[in-house]
Amino acid sequence: MIAIERLVIDEERCKGCELCLNFCPRGLLRLADRLNGQGFKPVEISDQTRCTSCALCARMCPETAIAVYREEKGGA
Repeated sequence: MIAIERLVIDEERCKGCELCLNFCPRGLLRLADRLNGQGFKPVEISDQTRCTSCALCARMCPETAIAVYREEKGGA
């Protein structure tokens, strides 16, 4: 089995409060250069491959704009 983990950010829900930035142990989150539909700079992940899927960012997000998914792909 191979575990595939990914972090998904709902940019339209994000208000750019930066709480998740402070809690990411690897410092992988940053504010985007663009604005979302609400006029906020949403958070984005700089390197998905370095994310450990600890989900601290998702737990700290007051807008529940971050989700962490883990999917197991079958092997032989």
